[in-house]
Amino acid sequence: MSKTPRMPVTSPRAPDGQESHPGGDDDERDTLTDVPGGVRLQKVLAAAGVGSRRRCEELIGEGRVEVDGETVRRYGARVDPQQQIIRVDGRRIPARQDLVYLALNKPAGVLTTMSDDRGRPTIADFLGDHSERLYHVGRLDYDTEGLMLLMNDGDLAHRLAHPRFGVLKTYLADVPGPLPRDLGRRLITGIELEDGVASADKFRVIERAGSRALVEITVHEGRKHIVRRMLAEAGHPVSRLVRTHVGPVALGSLRPGTTRALTTREIGDLYAAVGL
Repeated sequence: MSKTPRMPVTSPRAPDGQESHPGGDDDERDTLTDVPGGVRLQKVLAAAGVGSRRRCEELIGEGRVEVDGETVRRYGARVDPQQQIIRVDGRRIPARQDLVYLALNKPAGVLTTMSDDRGRPTIADFLGDHSERLYHVGRLDYDTEGLMLLMNDGDLAHRLAHPRFGVLKTYLADVPGPLPRDLGRRLITGIELEDGVASADKFRVIERAGSRALVEITVHEGRKHIVRRMLAEAGHPVSRLVRTHVGPVALGSLRPGTTRALTTREIGDLYAAVGL
């Protein structure tokens, strides 16, 4: 007896201009309206550094991508990266291609400004060909070294710098010893300064070496010279100060006077830190 030929299995057709989701389950289709002339979602994700185009398609298919709060499951969904907020696993991604996010290791003896009428070195000297207007997040004084964030994302920069959002900044300070056992408690409880009480969020001793000590101090406020003033008032004036962290971003092995682009994860962590 001859066998009845099997009919080919096909996926349901997607509406014109859209791509179907593998499996074609109607209850998995989303209701996001495509933006006329928009960019395919997987292309936006790949351009933002989320992964390869194939990997981004997998993330969409797994229901891990949101656009304006709605889970999107169509590979071909068209979005506007300039206006819409896109998240992967709940973390916002930098979808706009015109935005720049940099980490700079500022050397000592450099001004936190883009120009100086007296000809002194400024952070602009280390930014290369970046022509965008970059906002710096948290000033570092002339003698302080370490991590600075620079970006042309004004909303994020404003929130990162505003004390209301409590973004933590961590420093390594070289101070004279010996250190009293209650120094950390005093700093965390609060030190009375001329413009009010200032307190550290965290404090620990990293190293003791003869008459010097290396300490780590974390603060969330940004009053001028706050770390130097607190330690000086506590009887331990700082001889060298290096900022190692701004929120979730670490200085790491970045050499003095050099910059690097922030990673997609770091940018997403910064968004999360200020509720964006």
